Amino acid sequence: MSVYLPGMAQIQYAVVETALGAFGVAWTDAGIARTWMHARTVARTREEVLRAFPAAVQSQPPTAVGEAIRGTVALLQGEPSDFSAITIDMSDIPDFDRRVYDAVRAIAPGSTMTYGEVARQLGDDPRLARDVGVAMARNRFAPIVPCHRVVAAGGRLGGYSAPGGEDTKRRLLEIEHAPIVSSEGLQLGLFG
Repeated sequence: MSVYLPGMAQIQYAVVETALGAFGVAWTDAGIARTWMHARTVARTREEVLRAFPAAVQSQPPTAVGEAIRGTVALLQGEPSDFSAITIDMSDIPDFDRRVYDAVRAIAPGSTMTYGEVARQLGDDPRLARDVGVAMARNRFAPIVPCHRVVAAGGRLGGYSAPGGEDTKRRLLEIEHAPIVSSEGLQLGLFG
């Protein structure tokens, strides 16, 4: 959970409706500080933003944040979006998680990697795959850090902590025309 502390940069936020519920985004001058996806209503999302950042001010988003909002709205309406150029503020994110997020942001729309493949980019320790999964569960930048593109080994979809769980993850992968996996572990190339 994020907490606004005296001396921190001013947090601003916006909340918009999407095809899958409200999307909230908070930002500082350094970039996007956090997002909220699938929170159901604008009012509930606004409450969640203010719980995380009590001094946040609702504002008109600057150009870069507006691009992230438009991309998210488009993604949730069924249009693939690329967030790789969006700046995020990871100033209070642990180093390992930053490295994971950087690796995951490099996964192109329409592609997936397993937790193990992401882990191998970060080091030789086979236990890192579990740590990648933990970092993904802590991801507070979805879909800008596209954790839905990280899947389990053996053709399994893997977890997704947003409301809707695996169904939401599957839907995002379908929107991006990514090869997806069934709950039984069989890869389904639904779009090609």
